[in-house]
Amino acid sequence: MFMGEFQHNIDAKGRLIVPSKLREQLGEKFIVTRGLDGCLFGYPMTEWSNLEQKLNEMPLSKKDARTFVRFFYSAATECELDKQGRINIPQTLRQHAELDKECVITGVANRIEIWNQAKWQAFTKEAEENFDDIAETMVDFGF
Repeated sequence: MFMGEFQHNIDAKGRLIVPSKLREQLGEKFIVTRGLDGCLFGYPMTEWSNLEQKLNEMPLSKKDARTFVRFFYSAATECELDKQGRINIPQTLRQHAELDKECVITGVANRIEIWNQAKWQAFTKEAEENFDDIAETMVDFGF
């Protein structure tokens, strides 16, 4: 299970250090793709395979399903850790998440998320302000 929040800088070449606490779970190679809410999602290969199975079951006759699958797969890239524990994030993904310098990497159960630091701070501020209301709706999900 991935958890925690880590701050690192991305360099001009798009290289980002993956926190050592997350590296072992991710493995030497893993998949990074567009995520929701303006961040990137990173999946270990086993989780990516599970996700692929679910995506392949989506009905091609539904426009939203086709759009989601295209959006998700088209930017997916296999990342490999270098000797310094960094990955190279392609320009397309950096643009999607507006990664320019300061980044936040979070562990979220079965994946990691990579955020622009300012966007992460705005997200967490809004979540904190609405956390009680959000928590009340979690009852609908059996929490």
